[in-house]
Amino acid sequence: MKVAILSRNKNLYSTKRLKEAGEAMGHEVDVIDTLHCYMDITSSHSTVRYHGKELPRYDAIIPRIGASVTFYGTAVARQFEMMGTFNINESVAISRSRDKLRSLQLLSRKGIGLPRTGFANKPDNAKDLIKNVGGAPVVIKLLEGTQGIGVVLADTAKAAEAIIEAFMGLKANILVQEFVKEAGGADIRCLVIGGKVVAAMKRQGAEGEFRSNLHRGGSAEVVKLSKEERETAIKAAKAMGLNMCGVDLLRSQNGPMVMEVNSSPGLEGIEKATGKNVAGMIFEFLEKNAKPHNTKTRGRG
Repeated sequence: MKVAILSRNKNLYSTKRLKEAGEAMGHEVDVIDTLHCYMDITSSHSTVRYHGKELPRYDAIIPRIGASVTFYGTAVARQFEMMGTFNINESVAISRSRDKLRSLQLLSRKGIGLPRTGFANKPDNAKDLIKNVGGAPVVIKLLEGTQGIGVVLADTAKAAEAIIEAFMGLKANILVQEFVKEAGGADIRCLVIGGKVVAAMKRQGAEGEFRSNLHRGGSAEVVKLSKEERETAIKAAKAMGLNMCGVDLLRSQNGPMVMEVNSSPGLEGIEKATGKNVAGMIFEFLEKNAKPHNTKTRGRG
């Protein structure tokens, strides 16, 4: 196959591993900087151009689109879909998962376990918002935050009100969620490919840190999932319409709760923690599924 990885940095671990794994399996793999792609939108002949040349036809693309370039990155991915190229994660599904509010609404509609979550537009709703998710302590999250940035734990109702008012004063969109104390600053990252959990790791936050992100000094180790945790991760991926994703779970007294579904999960932590060739598994999925126009929306979504 001829495969393109949409990535702004060819030296990132995940991008390098995908290229290495694909080439080791006999595929031709190109790394393309998403922001240097451009398109003739009105042409009846759909193309993507790159550095002054029309890109060749690819059998599949693997979008590694950062949160800061979601809008442009999904436009590029959608153009490839219109050309008939198989996209492991369709543009509409990426957009769905990147909108934290929309993704939680979709997961809730499917009956998937979630922390109690509130969303409001005005500071005068703050007291009732905090009360409605179970009271302090609460976690306050920026909708646009990534890697634990813009996530704050408020220990008291007064502190929560002050933080909410500050964020809203800056016109920032936020979510307020119950704090799952029994999780102990740990979460579980499940890597789902093609409707199966292929790898899982437990991420533990650094001492004194409630966020478990590896970028914030957390540690990772292989973990054994319960049947309910495995099923929850698979349901979450399906609800988002993602063929490949990372599903982050909390272990609560009420069962597994989904914190986030990541359409471009990093491979470094989970490959090192589990010893599994996740990059190779992604190409195995492409080998079975990368057929022309084998997408649900074909760029129309």
